Amino acid sequence: MSLLVMLRHGQSIWNLENRFTGWTDVPLTETGRQEARECGAQIHCVPFDIAFTSKLIRAQETLKIILESAGQSPPIVEDAALNERNYGDLQGLNKAETAVKFGAEVVHSWRRSFEGRPPNGESLKDTAERSLKYFYSHILPELEAGKNVIVSAHGNTLRALLMELDHLSPQQVEQVEIEYCVPMTFAYEDGKFAQVLLPNCEIVSQAQALKRSAMAETV
Repeated sequence: MSLLVMLRHGQSIWNLENRFTGWTDVPLTETGRQEARECGAQIHCVPFDIAFTSKLIRAQETLKIILESAGQSPPIVEDAALNERNYGDLQGLNKAETAVKFGAEVVHSWRRSFEGRPPNGESLKDTAERSLKYFYSHILPELEAGKNVIVSAHGNTLRALLMELDHLSPQQVEQVEIEYCVPMTFAYEDGKFAQVLLPNCEIVSQAQALKRSAMAETV
C-alpha cells in the first residue's frame, strides 16, 4: 500500500486581498507560512518518497516549508500541469467587485461550476483535463511502485483530482471547498484509491519513543 497526500497551498497575499489569482505568481503571507509549518508538523511521520508541485511560487513555498517542518527531503517535481486554474481576464481583480460588475450568478458559475469559463480563462473541466492527464502519467506510476507521494497544489487543481478519486459529479464538486494546508490522504492498493485518515503523528512519535526506551532498558 502507498499513500497519496494532497493539499492546497497556504494563504497567499492575493487570497488575503480577495483577488482572483490564477496563474499570477503571488507569495504566501506570514499566516500562509505558519499554516505550512503546522501542516508539516502534522504529517511528519509519513515518509515521503517523492513530492509534486506546480510552477507557482505559493505552492512551491508551501511544499518547501512543509518538508522542512517534517524534517524530510524527497525529490521534488514541478510542473505547470498542476497550476491553478487560469482565471484569464479576472486575474488580479477583487472578487466582490467582480461580482458587482458582472453579476453574482455569472461570477459564481465562472468560479464553481464544472464548465463555466471566465473570459480568456479556463473552466474547471479544462483544468481537470490537464491535471488528470499529468496525474495518470506521472504521479500514479509512483504510487504503483509503492511510493508515498505528497502533492502541493491549488484549490481548483485539487477539486479536479477529487472529482476523479472520490467519484464526484459536476454538481457535487460545485460544493467542494479546499482549505489552506489541510492534508487529504488516500491509500492506494490493488489499483484502487480509498480516502483514509492520516496517522496521528503525535501518537506515532510517542509509541516510537516508548519502543526506543524499552529497547534501551533491555540492553
